[in-house]
Amino acid sequence: MAAELTGTYLTLDDGRPAVRFSRTYDHPVDRVWQFVTDPDELAHWFPSRAEIELRPGGTVTFSGDPHMEDSTGTVLAVDPPRHLSFNWGGDELHFDLEALDDKRTRFTLTNVLEATNTAARNSAGWEACLAALDAWARGEDIGGPHAGATAPWQETYRGYVDAGVPSGAPVPGLE
Repeated sequence: MAAELTGTYLTLDDGRPAVRFSRTYDHPVDRVWQFVTDPDELAHWFPSRAEIELRPGGTVTFSGDPHMEDSTGTVLAVDPPRHLSFNWGGDELHFDLEALDDKRTRFTLTNVLEATNTAARNSAGWEACLAALDAWARGEDIGGPHAGATAPWQETYRGYVDAGVPSGAPVPGLE
């Protein structure tokens, strides 16, 4: 069975490569904002523990990712409860939330890539993370994106490569 690919590879207006994902959650925008900004909520789906100082120029502290060293980033923009962006490594992450009505929110994650060849790898990683967020939003806890070797990220990665999404960057577990 082929993996469902929900990300889109694109070139932004300024020429930078990016991958974008969108979901609709049956929660009001303030609740989805918590999923994006609260360290205890992020722990259920984000690849690293993230402590975010919610102000432009604020520090984001990343820790606990089994595939990366602990690091810090900087908040680029914040407009509660609609937008948060910060840098992580050489990439930028943009979270945009749109209230569709009182009970539903469109969540969009855009990962602006430092290197084009990371697109397939990052897309597969975000698929695993967003599957964990989707479950968490439904009231289920699957243990986060690093929970278990049965996650279909390798199949998802191959799906993105086969779809022509730029690849070639090292992938943890596939070297």
